[in-house]
Amino acid sequence: MSTFDTLDDLPPDVAQGLRAGKLAPYLGPGMLSLCLGSTPPADPLALAAVLTAKVSVPGKIRNRLTAAAQFIENFKHRKTLVKAMTEAYATAAEPSPLHHWLAGLRTPLIVDAWYDDTLRTALAAASDRVDWAEVQGLSQSEHFGTWAGWYDAQGGAQPDPIEAPTLLYKPWGGHAPAANFLVSDSDFVEVLTEIDIQTPIPASVQLRRKHLGFVFLGCRFNDQLPRAFARQIMKRSAGPHFAVLPDAPTRMEARFLAEQGITRIAMPLAAVAAALTQPASVAA
Repeated sequence: MSTFDTLDDLPPDVAQGLRAGKLAPYLGPGMLSLCLGSTPPADPLALAAVLTAKVSVPGKIRNRLTAAAQFIENFKHRKTLVKAMTEAYATAAEPSPLHHWLAGLRTPLIVDAWYDDTLRTALAAASDRVDWAEVQGLSQSEHFGTWAGWYDAQGGAQPDPIEAPTLLYKPWGGHAPAANFLVSDSDFVEVLTEIDIQTPIPASVQLRRKHLGFVFLGCRFNDQLPRAFARQIMKRSAGPHFAVLPDAPTRMEARFLAEQGITRIAMPLAAVAAALTQPASVAA
């Protein structure tokens, strides 16, 4: 059986690779733990609690985000689900130093697999940056046949793909600028039906990953959805890959790390953030 490496320190190659645009950040909901002040829901369980506080759902699915979202969509209409998601992520988190550091990189690709606007806010706050664009996954229940929506740095919707030096890719959609959310069972079934042949993944993302490895920050792989998306987004990428995962991985996480050749960095995310953002890490 394959094994994966576990490191107790942050390899210099990680900071160097991110800085050089050879490693792409892949962000998960855990990144919100680095933000001070109020934040929107920062994991599937917290989001499920917010949604089910607005709409009553059966107790057996109350803690299952995608099932609860599907119930709301089925019995209260898709518009009710989108409204609840929009309200849940209306609270704007203050970007952490790591968000700002990542926004300052000229990396070709940033993947952000959660619904908050924090990285977008950090990119917009970088006064010397207008050279980025965003592409978001779209729900087929609202955009049948169209898998991705494109937006410029000002948040304007664009009819065609944008070739910008930095591309922010939000495969699950996001609050801003257009309230696109993949969250219900049917949303994910539609994508997962096609993702193995890469149809939902924008061609520009597929092209850029050929030369990149990924650094997973704030991600867990203890559910099939994040594993499925990470596996397909990483497909045919150059590597190497790293995941900041301080807690001992579950059996399925360990299998996924080994299968994908991902090196585990067993450090708290806050410690990794501090190491990356200290002056020595940003010096040329």
